[in-house]
Amino acid sequence: MLKVGELAERAGLTVRTLHHYDSIGLLRPSARSDAGYRLYDRDDVARLQQIQALRKFGMALADIGAYLDSPDASPLAVIERQLACLDRQIDEATSMRDQLLRVRAQLARGEAPELSTWLTTLEQMTMYDKYFSQAELQQLRLVQAKESKLDWQALVSQVRALMARGIAPDSAQATQVARRWLEILDRDTGGNQDLARKLDHMLTNEPQAQQETGISVELRAWIIDAIGALRLELYGKYLPPAVIAQMRRHHASRGHEWPALFDRIRAQMQADPSARASASRELARQKAELFVDMVGSDPATVPLFRKAIGSEPLLRMGVGMSDAMVAWLQAADAAP
Repeated sequence: MLKVGELAERAGLTVRTLHHYDSIGLLRPSARSDAGYRLYDRDDVARLQQIQALRKFGMALADIGAYLDSPDASPLAVIERQLACLDRQIDEATSMRDQLLRVRAQLARGEAPELSTWLTTLEQMTMYDKYFSQAELQQLRLVQAKESKLDWQALVSQVRALMARGIAPDSAQATQVARRWLEILDRDTGGNQDLARKLDHMLTNEPQAQQETGISVELRAWIIDAIGALRLELYGKYLPPAVIAQMRRHHASRGHEWPALFDRIRAQMQADPSARASASRELARQKAELFVDMVGSDPATVPLFRKAIGSEPLLRMGVGMSDAMVAWLQAADAAP
């Protein structure tokens, strides 16, 4: 049996929400421990799956309780309705649909699905909702288009094969795959850096996403290194060898600092849109310091760096720095 905190974490809910469901009689735990903690069994988790599905249909909690307690209610009927909704909203979510179909088949045969089956269904229902709004999901081509998922499957398989052969991320084969990776990512996010960042966060934090996409922690690290090598190759057309060598050292020693800095900048942009606060100026200073560590302090390097970015579309893909961030940092730099 699961404690309330364990169930809340697996279902993507708060403990307070489950306490509320208990207080209104919507989902009462089947048992309590000797210490008085709520304990949930398989049937409780099955009911929670139905509650969350009906909430996604827009049904009020009071109506959900009345429906689930009526003679006409059944897990099978809820699953059927949820499948229809998912097919309309996210045609690409095939793994979610397959999971629900398996549950439906078991229920139709009169079998009781295992606890793990209900938990897997709950995890898949909530994974994308943690990171994307419905409007953002509509923009994601990899969610909406079946051919996009096939492209990613082929690309991940190609990367996995290179890794199995011991191909280095800075090899010609690796940079070719990295180029394709950036092109597909840019296509499927519409060039939206925020969507690309959220996708990466989901892949970093969700084992379920890693399992579904095949993008393991090791594979992600390999492709990041391959993309870094590709970027250095492109910058090498415009920047002198000494700067490229410094960029290579920076990538190895401090390259990991950029994503965290970008996250702090985005948060501060929301708190201080005008970029006048001292914290905003400090972030602009940190960005400038990190940039100098990457390319050096020679003023002649900056126009060459900008020329490279302006001339090479791949250098603008998947970097995490949007035009809005650039403008905000410039305003912070200029703030008194």
